[in-house]
Amino acid sequence: MTPGTWFTPGTQAPLSHQEVLARAARQQAVLLGESHDRAENHRWQMHVCAGLLAHRPDLVLGFEMFPARLNPVLADWVGGTLSEAAFLERAEWSTVWGFDAEFYMPIFRFARDFGIEMIGLNCRRALVAEVGRDGWENIPEDAREGLSPAAPATAAYRQYLFDITGGRREGRAAQSADDPAFDRFVRAQQTWDRAFACRIAERAAAPDAPLVVGIIGRGHLEFRGGTPFQLDHLGIAQTMVLLPHARGDSHHAGQADAMCVMPDSPGQPAAAG
Repeated sequence: MTPGTWFTPGTQAPLSHQEVLARAARQQAVLLGESHDRAENHRWQMHVCAGLLAHRPDLVLGFEMFPARLNPVLADWVGGTLSEAAFLERAEWSTVWGFDAEFYMPIFRFARDFGIEMIGLNCRRALVAEVGRDGWENIPEDAREGLSPAAPATAAYRQYLFDITGGRREGRAAQSADDPAFDRFVRAQQTWDRAFACRIAERAAAPDAPLVVGIIGRGHLEFRGGTPFQLDHLGIAQTMVLLPHARGDSHHAGQADAMCVMPDSPGQPAAAG
């Protein structure tokens, strides 16, 4: 398939760009996955957001890359009062995220150029570690950042997480997805899933709610076991998961609502046909 082609995972049934965006524009939230180190993923996200803006002028862009405490900085950026260097410094980019900022600057510039609100979806990293180690019930109320506890992970999501982190192997403490030794990792992962969902739901459930677009790592979205599952639990049922698809990536039924074929990265051999 040529770059820019949309299809249904599993069947590879083709979908038109117009069809995908029109359907997405009718949702409460649209979740755009990414591999953080792939520049073409971020270009694709920006183009999808631009297409959605043509349908819905009331966009809000939510980013895994920023904790919610940095929302005032994001507002200053969108308001045009910060240079790019000042924005990245005040947003603590090198410590909070750290991936190449130029991968993300096109979509940040897009938001500023069109006056689109940006919000942080993340929480402090220490909270993730604390929940993983101690469990949610042992986190003091004033340290929870306004989040609610995650809905328990399904068996399918535990298996997904176990598989993408290497599966069963010699020397690994957890030898299966339901091994109690795997609980700590699952609790930590679900803290991120729930944080993203809570921040999105806060905006998507409001009266005259905007269309909230989440820019989130694909591992939190695939097969709807992470953030989409937590959004369902929070009452945000009208969501779409859209993922980029590079040559050689898997595409199983239920992995996303739609996938879009990416161009080959520099250094990859050209795709046949």
